[in-house]
Amino acid sequence: MPHKLLGASVTALLILQTIFVVAPSFILYGYNLSGLGGLVGLSTWAETFSEIDTVFTKGTLKTHNTTIQGVVVACFTLGAITGSFTCTFYGDVFGRKKLIFSGALLTLIGTIIQASSFSLPQLIVGRIILGNGVGQLSATVPVWQSECSKPESRGKHVIMDGVFMAVGYFLESWINLGFYFTSGNTEWRAPIAISAFFSITILVSIFSFPESPRWLIRVHRVEEARSALSLYKGADEDSDAVAAELSAIEAACEEFQKASLREMFTMGEEKLAYRFALCIMLQFFQQMCGSNLVSVYSTIIYHENLGLSNITSRILSGAMLTFKLFSCSVAFWSIDRLGRRACFMISGAGMGACMAALAVATSFPDNYGASIAAACFLFLFCFFTPIGFLGANFLYCTEVAPLRLRSSMSSISTANHWIWNFVVNMVTPIAIRTIGWKYYLVYACIGAIIPVVVYFYYPETKGRTLEELDIMFKQISSVRDIVKYSQKERIVYGEQGFDGGKSSIEMRETIEEHNKA
Repeated sequence: MPHKLLGASVTALLILQTIFVVAPSFILYGYNLSGLGGLVGLSTWAETFSEIDTVFTKGTLKTHNTTIQGVVVACFTLGAITGSFTCTFYGDVFGRKKLIFSGALLTLIGTIIQASSFSLPQLIVGRIILGNGVGQLSATVPVWQSECSKPESRGKHVIMDGVFMAVGYFLESWINLGFYFTSGNTEWRAPIAISAFFSITILVSIFSFPESPRWLIRVHRVEEARSALSLYKGADEDSDAVAAELSAIEAACEEFQKASLREMFTMGEEKLAYRFALCIMLQFFQQMCGSNLVSVYSTIIYHENLGLSNITSRILSGAMLTFKLFSCSVAFWSIDRLGRRACFMISGAGMGACMAALAVATSFPDNYGASIAAACFLFLFCFFTPIGFLGANFLYCTEVAPLRLRSSMSSISTANHWIWNFVVNMVTPIAIRTIGWKYYLVYACIGAIIPVVVYFYYPETKGRTLEELDIMFKQISSVRDIVKYSQKERIVYGEQGFDGGKSSIEMRETIEEHNKA
């Protein structure tokens, strides 16, 4: 007989988790990350925050204000860096749910301060607090999801993070456009305040869900872990399936009890430095492929770079981010079919090509045809982004990290994600107004590098339990062999991967045979 939670069958548990926690967490991410990008050009905004006015200023003063504007917009990411990094120290102390609650509370406080701002210092404080909360959510929610999902569907569950980021971008662009036609400060205060709804949703629902069974075992709360695992697996607490997975998790915890951050910088038997480098590089690629540039500054690109009118720029920005949302369906279909490697390579190559084409198209000033082509490549860029770099990056980092360092690796790599996010937010307004089309060449080069790096260094992780991935990294002797072996097993066992009835012992034996060969 299926377990029940809040009157819902266990089949609905992950759906409810997605609706009430995952969705609002990453809508907050996308909505607030791009939120000010569409507001800084409003006249009422310029009147309230004259220190960052770029509408009614010219010459040297405009250049100065543009720099300060970039800093203010990027304050959100400074807060997110701090928020995600703190999870390194508190993630395994307080657990996943308490950190998610803390993150949601901070986003609510930050939203209230921002929406009620009458001075630039108040706006900056609110933006930093809001970013801190979003940083905690972005570092913790994917870990919680990954540790609670089944191997065969883990990709689809965590890739939804990227879908909801896109929903956030979508809502922000159209809500900003809608309030553009209102009068007074409402046109920027209301769009900021609306995001409080998502924070409140998380706050009132998070403690209705089970904690991560893997974290519960790590802190020796075995009976609670058994109960949580039975809910997530849809089996009775005393069933063989629950007992087997519980034993595998306990074995992983017993074998490696102590965790030290210094370990992440050493190879050793587990190859932790290699695994940590995979996370760091992937989050670097996610930001420096141009994804954040297009999502946050699309209105400015259309208006200032392509010379389109203010209203046309806003409409095109909304349409483009709507297209990006629909393109997420490709990632949802492909992540557990094609695998992580293929998705990263296709996405990186596609984005790099689009950025190169965008650089060429924008190099012709006052050319209507070139502007149309540039707009088309921006839309095409938004098709390729979700395939590999709008959620799968968070998923992969939680998969390759060992249990005892999963929270720390995820937190630090997410902090790295926000550091490069800050760089993009800070530099973009200045770069677009100074070097123009040449700026896009940076992203084109990085996009071209992604498929090469992924092909040689990133092993496939789809279809494996988190404990099996641990065994794979530990048992295989070299980095190149890990990549080759992950591909070989995916071909041999097809869609089932290592989870097709193979126990951890059998997997160890298979790896030993591979090493001997």
